[in-house]
Amino acid sequence: MDLLFLSRRIFLGDGSHNSLIHGGIIVDTEGIIRKVLRSPQEVNTYLYNTESESVYDFGDLVLQPGLIDPNVHINEPGRKDWEGFVSATKAAAAGGFTTIIDRPTNAAPPTVSVAHLKAKTSTARGKIYVDVGFWGGLVPGNGDQLAPLLAAGVMGLQCTLCDPASPVDQEFPAVNEAQLEEALCRLEKDQDEGETVVAVHAELPLSGEIQPNEEAPPREYGTFLATRPPQMEILATQMLCRLSQRHPRLKLHILNASSGQCLPLVAECRRQGGQISLDTCPHYLHLAAEEVPECGTEFKTWPPIRERGNQEALWLGLQMGGAIRMIGSDHSPATPGARALTCGRGRGNFLKAWPGINSLQLSLPVVWTAANQRGSALTIADIHRLMCEEPAKLCGLSASKGRIAEGYDADFCVWSPEEEFTVGPEQLYTATKATPYAGRRLRGVVHATVVRGLHVYQQFEGFGQPLGKVLLRRSGRKLVKFVRM
Repeated sequence: MDLLFLSRRIFLGDGSHNSLIHGGIIVDTEGIIRKVLRSPQEVNTYLYNTESESVYDFGDLVLQPGLIDPNVHINEPGRKDWEGFVSATKAAAAGGFTTIIDRPTNAAPPTVSVAHLKAKTSTARGKIYVDVGFWGGLVPGNGDQLAPLLAAGVMGLQCTLCDPASPVDQEFPAVNEAQLEEALCRLEKDQDEGETVVAVHAELPLSGEIQPNEEAPPREYGTFLATRPPQMEILATQMLCRLSQRHPRLKLHILNASSGQCLPLVAECRRQGGQISLDTCPHYLHLAAEEVPECGTEFKTWPPIRERGNQEALWLGLQMGGAIRMIGSDHSPATPGARALTCGRGRGNFLKAWPGINSLQLSLPVVWTAANQRGSALTIADIHRLMCEEPAKLCGLSASKGRIAEGYDADFCVWSPEEEFTVGPEQLYTATKATPYAGRRLRGVVHATVVRGLHVYQQFEGFGQPLGKVLLRRSGRKLVKFVRM
């Protein structure tokens, strides 16, 4: 029998309404939306004439398409103690995410070959609570693996222009402009127009490496911030815009952009026909350099959280038609030792701490709270566009995810935009609990997360079974298919 989901505030995200409707969603036994009931009258008629296996009435809670995060580090296999599939997907589900895309960098081995992708997928199956897709890695010397990785089902390829922090720098080294162009030329020959996405961590090392002042205290955030100026992002963005113009058949995507000075460059490149997009992160929208405390290494990330004055450009870029197409968490937690959070001489050393923010579970309330505090006009429709619709398009998922419509997966985020909570470590399902949001009062509480019609998370009740699926992207010419596994 079918399932019926009811709410007085449903956001469909299918383009038919920009407002919330009072209605219902009929879901078949395969977890696919069979029909949308767009009024209380339609709901009453259906209930009178049809018996459903179960009816879930969420009252006044907002029911919207499940969130999608294209920018998540799951460090298993190899570094499960940093973040594994169980903890990451539980955190995602508790945050309203029904699909996340894993970046290739921090696992050991990283996802730079088909064999390593198989290691990822075999590790993930049977333990994930939401659907998980994968980026493939683009590193020096693996050009012969790019086409096989795409054929094996990665959502796209990802590289970095600056070496990651140790110990990942030896496993996933940066590419330079010549190496990236060589890869793009290879991909352009092999792939159909508009199909391949190359995502880039866009910071370029400056010609002379910036060394901190020997007298500058390493436990103060400003000492670290001075080592990664906006110019590193600007130079990288300029380079990617040049490449986008030279390779217009390929899609380039800039991950976790922090500098507002990069946005006009991307906007101009798009006006000139380049296929280039950009995401930013919740921490760049909510946090500012001025509020980072001494020894607060849980705030450290690359690119860094910049000064409060930088945020205005980012918020303007979120508007419809703006340079920022989506929001991704860049979720990258690590153990307290790697984060320089344990007692000892190294505690609080910003120059040695691992860069990464623990934020996946909190992304929705962090963005929603920041918007409310600023008096921003950000709406639920904007949340859907930035955290669901555009990520689905980027990853080739928009034929099955990202909207509530007939034939789509019944993936739902059920939340209260008005409700508030205070962040505490006991609420987090990640492997490590350190987060810059600890103790903060946030608005927006996720009550339930549904993946293909099944409750994977319910507030106060916890989790169902780990019924998430590995998503592998299958493509032939311009048709994108997905294998359900």
